[in-house]
Amino acid sequence: MNSQQRIAGFGLAIFAAITWGVSGTFGQFLFSQRGINPGWLVTLRLLVAGSILLMIALFRGLDLWKIWSNKRDTLLLLAFSVLGMVAVQYTYFEAIHKSNAATATVLQYMGPVFIAIYMAFKQRRLPNFIEFVAIILALSGTFLLVTHGKFGSLAISTEGLLWGIASAVALAIYSLLPVGLMNRYEVTTVIGWAMFVGGVIFSCVFAPWKVSGTWDSQSFAYTGFILLLGSLAAFYAFLKAVTIVGAQTSSLLACAEPLSSTAMAIFWLNTPFGKIDMLGSFMIMLTIGVLALFGRKN
Repeated sequence: MNSQQRIAGFGLAIFAAITWGVSGTFGQFLFSQRGINPGWLVTLRLLVAGSILLMIALFRGLDLWKIWSNKRDTLLLLAFSVLGMVAVQYTYFEAIHKSNAATATVLQYMGPVFIAIYMAFKQRRLPNFIEFVAIILALSGTFLLVTHGKFGSLAISTEGLLWGIASAVALAIYSLLPVGLMNRYEVTTVIGWAMFVGGVIFSCVFAPWKVSGTWDSQSFAYTGFILLLGSLAAFYAFLKAVTIVGAQTSSLLACAEPLSSTAMAIFWLNTPFGKIDMLGSFMIMLTIGVLALFGRKN
């Protein structure tokens, strides 16, 4: 790999992370200032992005139906669609709705810590030293972020905290559940079906034709950004980055997501975010680096 390819890989990973961060902030604007329902937006996002991915897979000549021919893989795909794809997006947007984009994005990045805890439990061992350090950093950072260092009080709503933790757990499930499917089938096919099936199932809860909120040029523009750039373009950019610079480096560069989300929330939406919030966020972000660089390779 030459230097130009490496730079391109870095650029793609950072682009994906920034785009995800911007999408979260746009979501905060749509929920708080336009009254759009987070569940409705998730349903629409899954249906649109999933349909486009499946069409791309079909255009590339991939076998869309192979994954459905195996009963075990079909059940696993359905589980991933609901417990992974739907859960990770809905809990994240609800966390934004109940708190703000910056806090929700940082809390979701506790996901790798839950993965480390799960792997230790699965392998019937105690967390090793690196995992223990990451857990302490994540818990300390979360404490500072949600309490500002004051015992007995919360700086965000209880609902915001619970949805944020739920989004971190959902991120861990999202990362672990489809590993077998990814090894047996094309990533585009797996993600495309998971999004589309998840969107169809979630339509039973939040019907996409029951449009909520106030719609103007900003509503359409920000929704379009979330559906296309924040889902489709960011997903492809990140996957391409993984093929160039590897998953570990790409995951580290993805930490640009909470940075971009925080910057936009502060300077665009005037979201309060003080020094203690920044310290807590930094400690949670540091867990990603600790686990990626020094953690056990499972």
